[in-house]
Amino acid sequence: MTIKLCGFSASNYYNKIKLQLLEKAVPFEEELVWVGNSEAALLQRSPLGKVPFLDTPEGPISESMACAEYIETVFPRSPLLPSDPYAAAKVRELIIYSELHIELVARQLYPEAFFGGKVSDGTKERTYKLLVKGVAGFAKLARFAPYVAGPQFTLADCAAIAHLPLVASVSKMIYGEDVLAALPLKNYLRSMNERATVQKVNADRKASTELLMTLSASKK
Repeated sequence: MTIKLCGFSASNYYNKIKLQLLEKAVPFEEELVWVGNSEAALLQRSPLGKVPFLDTPEGPISESMACAEYIETVFPRSPLLPSDPYAAAKVRELIIYSELHIELVARQLYPEAFFGGKVSDGTKERTYKLLVKGVAGFAKLARFAPYVAGPQFTLADCAAIAHLPLVASVSKMIYGEDVLAALPLKNYLRSMNERATVQKVNADRKASTELLMTLSASKK
């Protein structure tokens, strides 16, 4: 069975799912879908017009965590969630912290960091406090031994590899400091970047980002 991953490779949430599929050696196709598309046909597949989403033989699935859970259930080989319920819950916990309490907080800064916009000083101050709090919480849970959740590569690593470098870059751009500096992130990413799957995701991300910037420039 082949599934289709829909979205674009500059998206960190897209890359989280793409890395999962590559790590599990699941056959899949990619369909380029840009964010902000409100066509009725797209909204039938992803009701909020968000990416990524999956096209499966049973129908579409939106929201990255739902996609990840589907993939783990339908393709159980090379599992990225532990079989032990507590260990699996701890992996999910790490994903929630990295996404809800770190990446989605940092997203408030993206307009200024990447798109030539301006973020108010009040938003920057509030976001900084939330980021520091979120990172401190994540640091209490993450093990980096050598992977985020412990000795096995899991979905928590797919999320961390996709999200954390972006957050580090944004915080340095806006605040002049890396809010993740207390984490062993550099050594972790150096090790993860030795994986062929991560190299593939990073190369595609770079090409997609360049295309996105070219398209954005042509519209100005």
